[in-house]
Parts: sequence; C-alpha cells; structure tokens
Amino acid sequence: MSWGTELWDQFDNLEKHTQWGIDVLEKYIKFVKERTEIELSYAKQLRNLSKKYQPKKNSKEEEEYRYTSTRAFLATLNEMNDYAGQHEVISENMTSLITGELTRYVQELKQERKSHFHDGRKAQQHIETCWKQLEASKRRFERDCKEADRAQQYFEKMDADINVTKADVEKARQQAQLRHQMAEDSKAEYSSTLQKFNSEQHDHYYTHIPNIFQKIQEMEERRIVRIGESMKTFAEVDRQVIPIIGKCLDEITKAAESIDHKNDSQLVIEAFKSGFEPPGDIDFEDFTQPMKRTVSESSLSNSRGDGKSEPKFGGKSKGKLWPFIKKNKLMSLLTSPHQPPPPPPASASPSAVPNGPQSPKQQKEPLSHRFNEFMTSKPKIHCFRSLKRGGAGPEDFSNLPPEQRRKKLQQKVDELNKDIQKEMDQRDALTKMKDVYIKNPQMGDAASVDHRLAELGQNIEKLRLEVQKFEGWLAEVEGRLPLRTDQARRQSGLYEAQNTAAVNSCAQDRESSPDGSYTEEQSQETEMKVPATDFDDEFDDEEPLPTIGTCKALYTFEGQNEGTISVAEGEMLYVIEEDKGDGWTRIRRNEDEEGYVPTSYVEVYLDKNAKDVYKSLQKISE
Repeated sequence: MSWGTELWDQFDNLEKHTQWGIDVLEKYIKFVKERTEIELSYAKQLRNLSKKYQPKKNSKEEEEYRYTSTRAFLATLNEMNDYAGQHEVISENMTSLITGELTRYVQELKQERKSHFHDGRKAQQHIETCWKQLEASKRRFERDCKEADRAQQYFEKMDADINVTKADVEKARQQAQLRHQMAEDSKAEYSSTLQKFNSEQHDHYYTHIPNIFQKIQEMEERRIVRIGESMKTFAEVDRQVIPIIGKCLDEITKAAESIDHKNDSQLVIEAFKSGFEPPGDIDFEDFTQPMKRTVSESSLSNSRGDGKSEPKFGGKSKGKLWPFIKKNKLMSLLTSPHQPPPPPPASASPSAVPNGPQSPKQQKEPLSHRFNEFMTSKPKIHCFRSLKRGGAGPEDFSNLPPEQRRKKLQQKVDELNKDIQKEMDQRDALTKMKDVYIKNPQMGDAASVDHRLAELGQNIEKLRLEVQKFEGWLAEVEGRLPLRTDQARRQSGLYEAQNTAAVNSCAQDRESSPDGSYTEEQSQETEMKVPATDFDDEFDDEEPLPTIGTCKALYTFEGQNEGTISVAEGEMLYVIEEDKGDGWTRIRRNEDEEGYVPTSYVEVYLDKNAKDVYKSLQKISE
C-alpha cells in the first residue's frame, strides 16, 4: 500500500489532506493548552480555598484546633494544598512534554510538507514542459508534411503543363524536394521528442511521483504516530500523579479516622470546667414556725413583703443551674426567710442553702445593689480598670473560674520556664565562647561578651521572679479548689447565676470584651475567695471600708467557708456593710480580720451619721 502507486493522480487531494492533518495537530495542541490552564486555575482555587480556611495566627481559631475533629480538618486543608500541587505538576508536565514538543514538531512538519510538495510541483512542471515540447514537435512535423504534399502537387502540376518552361519545372521540383526533406527532419525530431517524453513520463509516474508521495505518506504517518504518543503522554501525566493524589486522599482518610469523640469531649471539659460542683438539693424551709430574724432597714426581704416562695420549688429545682431560673423564682429564692437560731438552722452555713447567703463576693443581689457597690466595693474598681485597659484580663487570670485559672497559670509557668531555659542556653554558649577567647585571644575579645552575659543574667533573674510570682498564684489556686462536697455544689450553682448578673450590672460596652466568654466584671465574681492582697499594686494603697455601726453576736458562728468569720456569742464587732437582703452582714474584728456572718446571728446597731453617708453614696451610685 503506497500513496505513490495508489494515489499517483491525487496530488491536490493529498495536499489538502496533509494540511488537514496539521490543523488537527494544532487543534490538539490548543486543547492541551486549555487543559493546562484549567489545571492551573483549579490548583490556584484549591490553594486559595485551603488558605481561606487555615487558622489565622494569634487568633482564637488556633485554640479551636486542639480538638481531633478540627485537627483532622486542618490535615485535610494541608492535604488539599498538596493535592493542588499535583494538579500544578500535571499542568507543568503537559506543557513541557506535550504542548512544547508538539509545537516544535508542527513547525518541522510544516517545513517538511512544504519541501515535499515543492518537489512534487517541480516534477509536474517538468513533465508538463516535456509535454509541451512534444506537442510543438508534433505540430511542426504535421505542418512540414502538409507543405511537402503541396510542394509535390505543385511540381506535378508544373511538370504536366507544356506551356511551363523547364526552369520553372526544375524550380518546382527542387522546392518539392526541400519540403520533403524538412518533413523528414520534423519527423525525426518528433520521434526523438516523443521517445524522450515517454521516458520522462514513465520516470515521472513510476519513479519521481511515487518517491515524493511516499515521503508525504511517511510524514503523515509520523504525524499520526506522534499525536497518538501525545495522547498516551496525556494519560500518563495524569497516571503519574495518581499515587501521590491517592496518598493525599489516604492521609485525609487517616485524619478522619483519627477523630476521637471521647477525647474531644474531654477537651471540652478541660476547656470550660470551672472547678465548682453543681448545686444540690434545696432544704425545705418551714414557714409555719415564728420568725425571729433581725434584718437591717434596707433589707430586701422587708421591701418585698412576705416573700412569695413556693415550698414545692425546692424539689423541682434539683440539679438546675440558676441562670436558667426565671426572675420571679430567683427573687423568691433570694428573699426566702431563714429559720433563726437557736439552735442554728441548716441554712446557717453560707454554702448550705443555695438561695440563702453565700460566701463573700459570690452573693446574688438585685440590680440596684450591684450598682451600689461601685462606690464601696473594691472589685468594682477592678471593673473600671478593665475599661481603661480595653477589656484585657488581669495578669493573674483572676477573671477565670478556678480550674481555668489554674490551667492558664500552669501554662504561663511552663512558658516562663522555657524562656529561662533558652536564656540559660544562650548564657552557656556565651560562656564557652568567652573561655575560647580567653585561651585564644587572637579569635576575639573576651570582654566583648561580658555585657551580653550581664544582660542574660538579668533576664534570667527577672524570669525567675516571674515564675515565682505565677507559681505562688498557682499554689494559691490549687489550694483553693473546692472539695466535692454539698457546699461546693451549691456554690457552683450560685456562681453560674452571678455570671449572668455580673454582665448586666457592669457597663454595657463591656459585653464585647475580646477575651471571649468572660468579662472583667466576672473577675470579681471569680475572685470571691481572693483577699485584697491579690489585686494589682496600684490598688494596694486603697483604704479599708469605713465602719457604719457595731453589732453583738447573739449566737456562736463557726465561719468554715472562705469569706466568713467566726464569732463567739456575746462578742462585739464593727459593722462595715449591712445586710442587702441576702441574709449576710459584713463585720470587722480588727484591721486584719473581717468577713461575713448571718444577719440572724447578730444584733446590729447602725451609727446614724455613718448610715446617712452610706445611703447617700448608694443614691449617688444609683
């Protein structure tokens, strides 16, 4: 099967067909180029997608990636980034192995095709020239033959005419002979030209054209083979990255399988555990017995009247957290009367009754009393300080619940220890360098590192002081974490309710505090057991609360909870904060001893002048 023998007369069609083959190759090149652009665009979009959902540095999102599910998602994002890289590899390989190679091949193919068809046209022109020569020789031979016949006929006519002279007859005879000779010459030339043409035509159709068409056929077949190889390469480029893409998908599957719901649940506990216990059962209060409770003039229970409390509420509220109790029920709990001693009732202990008095700074108060403390309560100054600092938390993390505070302090201690170790490593390295300089003065001046060593020593000392400070706070918190007792459970329920009240009582713009779930107002609720010495140095010089009267202990009270103070029956003490309706009065024994006692355990004698000043401050704060 050869184009030279089968298609010897299809020169024009072969020219069109080979041009169509080049067009197909260029179309395939364009297709591959568009595929590479799509791969690049897809890879770029995948990278942008992965980058979009990557956690931002130094943001709250980084804390969320400690959970196994979010870590698996992060691993998925990283694998998608690698997945996008494989698509870039596909684009690069297709560009270099297919697009670039085929583009160069097309240029070479066009040049080769042009050369072959140029030779074909040249051969055709040559055979056409031979044909024209043959035609010219043939016409000349024909013309000479006709003229020889006419000359012969004229001679015979002259010879037969008796009136014509011999000279004329001779002349006619010579002319006839000349024409015959010319005809013979034309015949010989025509014969020679015909033989030559036949030879050239044979060579043209059996040698030259077949050779040229064979070359064109080989060129076209190479083009077909080349485009087939390119298609194989097209598939092979994809196949080469399949194992890597498979590994990416395997890693995504592995990350998904690494998700541990139990571990994530434990992390939630560690992240939000407050360290308190849930509230326990509320004791039944028998209102059928006469009340012998002494309260101050500003007691909330007096202003509320007979205090509407449902006996059935205690049973229904088991296990509930106070933030979810309706307001009227909460106020009923807060204003419920307590059974007076003697003997001391079960509600005498501040933590024994959830709706009764609690430990200091943890009491649930109406909104008006919360504002009254702006002028008298030290933690309220802490609230204003957070406004001045833009809502930043205190250094000792006192704005957090005990368990969270302990973890933050431990984390801070670990970070400081790492910093100390880095500084010590640098100091050791400089010390070795100094020893080398001392032994080999030509290598450097030993005194040049003294200044840096001194700086490192100072830094280490500062960091150690910081560690001691945070370790002190940490030891304090670890010593104050509540035991799993009924009292601790009641404090936990009250703590949740106080968080809600704290947000409402402080300035409203504080609600957008950047530290997340806690604001600075809540820090005073969390610091219910922290003495005044735990505040920042700027508040150390604040004067203590003034006395507003005296009181006499009617019964002996053992202050076992923090914030309370023990008193003996008949003991006289100073009153520094009267009962606000929660059943507790704040008293002072001396400059170092103050705390809360049940109002029903003492008889209060308020100083009128001090009371008027106290009330005026309350009105100003309201």
